Amino acid sequence: MTPILHTIVVGTLSYLTLIIVLRVSGKRTLSKWNAFDFVTTIALGSILGAALTSTKVSLAQSITAFVVIVMLQFLITFISIRSRKVLRLIKSRPTLLLFSGQYCRAAMQRERVATTEILAAIREKGMADVEKVHAVVLETDGSFSVIGSAGDNDSTLEGVDGFPGR
Repeated sequence: MTPILHTIVVGTLSYLTLIIVLRVSGKRTLSKWNAFDFVTTIALGSILGAALTSTKVSLAQSITAFVVIVMLQFLITFISIRSRKVLRLIKSRPTLLLFSGQYCRAAMQRERVATTEILAAIREKGMADVEKVHAVVLETDGSFSVIGSAGDNDSTLEGVDGFPGR
């Protein structure tokens, strides 16, 4: 088989296989990225790239590599749900950046978040007054959660780094 034909055949079949494997593996594989998801996605892209450009990589190798990466991702997430140690190893914790209208400057510096980013997140929620914001949390996927008013017990802030608790 010529290199061009190999790229067309193996690339097409690898691409289709990747789509099928991702669909079968569930929504977790395609969730918002944290560092663990980023590594998985890069690995899958690298495998697809090798399948498309290298005549030394067979279709069987590509499919096996896709399945191995997705199965490892599934296995690690399966274990992380059952083990706090594994969960802490692969996922960061959310971080409190603003609480009761006050910036958590040390957390902002540690997470490399600028005040302007927090203000943008607050504006996105349609809020105009920082002092009326109960909390802004930097989530594990890098997104911001804005909580507009205090609840009775702040239960959504449990497990957030920097939450003083009550």
